[in-house]
Amino acid sequence: MDKKVAVKIKLSGLILMIFSSIFGFSNSLTAFYQMGYSSIIWYVITALLFFVPSALMFAEYGASFKAAKGGIFSWLRGSIGEKPAFIGTFIWLAAWVVWLVSSTQFLLVSVSTMISGQDKTQTWHLFGLNSDQTLGLLEVIFLCIVTLIACRGIKNIAKIASFCGIFTLGISVIFIVCSLLIWLLNHGTLAEPLTKMSLIKSPNADFISPIAIISFIIYSLFAYGGLETMAGVIDSVDKPEKTFPRALIVAMLLMTLIYVLAIFLCGVSTNWQAVLGKKNVNLANVEYVLINNMGLTVGAKFGLSHAGSIGLGRIFSQITALSDVLGGLGAAFVMIYSPIKSFIEGCDPRLLPKKLTKMNKFNMPATAMWTQTVIVSLITIFIALGGDAANEFYTILTDMMNVSSSAPYLFLVGAFPFFKMKQNLDRPFVFYRSMKWTWTVSIVVWLVIAIGIVFTCIEPLLSGDYLTAFWTAFGPVFFGIVAWIFYTRAERKHILDN
Repeated sequence: MDKKVAVKIKLSGLILMIFSSIFGFSNSLTAFYQMGYSSIIWYVITALLFFVPSALMFAEYGASFKAAKGGIFSWLRGSIGEKPAFIGTFIWLAAWVVWLVSSTQFLLVSVSTMISGQDKTQTWHLFGLNSDQTLGLLEVIFLCIVTLIACRGIKNIAKIASFCGIFTLGISVIFIVCSLLIWLLNHGTLAEPLTKMSLIKSPNADFISPIAIISFIIYSLFAYGGLETMAGVIDSVDKPEKTFPRALIVAMLLMTLIYVLAIFLCGVSTNWQAVLGKKNVNLANVEYVLINNMGLTVGAKFGLSHAGSIGLGRIFSQITALSDVLGGLGAAFVMIYSPIKSFIEGCDPRLLPKKLTKMNKFNMPATAMWTQTVIVSLITIFIALGGDAANEFYTILTDMMNVSSSAPYLFLVGAFPFFKMKQNLDRPFVFYRSMKWTWTVSIVVWLVIAIGIVFTCIEPLLSGDYLTAFWTAFGPVFFGIVAWIFYTRAERKHILDN
């Protein structure tokens, strides 16, 4: 029997959890690098066609299934049945498992930048291990520590994620305030001039063709992704029928506003051609290049010496790296718990070994969480020790994840009209009040996601990278087939009720 969860997550705590696990401040800076001011239009369009309508759908799901412990599994099962729910959630879970592998690598890069001002992970060596092996060891240790703490209750996850969410918001506030200060001191002059042409055309030569622009739209689409993961904590939320929709809506509006405002404010201190048009600037370092340049500009405006301005730029980069570290930490705590919890508690317990479904004294699926950590750790160790073959395997996993992480949106959005047609459901929050409007919005959002997925699959084909194209398209198909076989075998053995 489940023990009663004493801790209840309040509105502010849930909003901060959403920010720490979903919002990416660097997305705005990367968008400015890729498309300049014109990225604002695409972020707004993406928000209107995907983020806003899907968030309101999830708010309705969450309010109606407020007592369900299975997160999106429960949403899908209550709308379109258990078998498609099992398949959709399994694809979603598999993608997040691969995400845990890659996210720990990025976290260590941020740690290095926070300490030294730049990425020096390739110089790290412990116990006679080379840099790749050292990083693999540190990633495993990090995952074990996160799992150990997370298994001691939702209280720990909520506290850490909320604390990290404050810093994730904080770096955005610092950037906005400093940029507005520079703008004021410049008497409204922008380093990157704002013109009609700059609002529709990218200064980046790599993002002028229609194909490149579509690829950016897909990037902006996925920058808003992950909101559904919060469904895994809804049973620990205070007054979830009211708090969950409010938190989603507030976070949705804030994220959209900050994304757009931050993109615009990049042009206050940074001239695209002078700063970002250099060969040594790329997607991996553009965040720190922009922040460092802002520090140089602030230092110059306040009369600091050149050396002092350089030092200030470095401090700004390290503060940003600290925010990235804490953002990654908060996301790790939520993602190591929420997806596996949704899957374990959502599906019929007879489908899984009893040990996996068992809760510990803190009402956490500890065995399932540790099993997930072991799987991620084994993949990490294999990548660290396996050389070129392992790196190719990791590349394949990453390609498989690209679409698998977004494919479940097709299930969630596609199931929404059927959810609306369900009778005898308590609906404390309702935004879509007519079935005609529900079907229209659902079809539009579903098509936006589907087009994004299809283009993600065919984009490598256009550059002749057939292997990447195959694995990208095959990922959700493979995970879906595994889930279908698993569930079908259970049905044939009459384990499940018809």
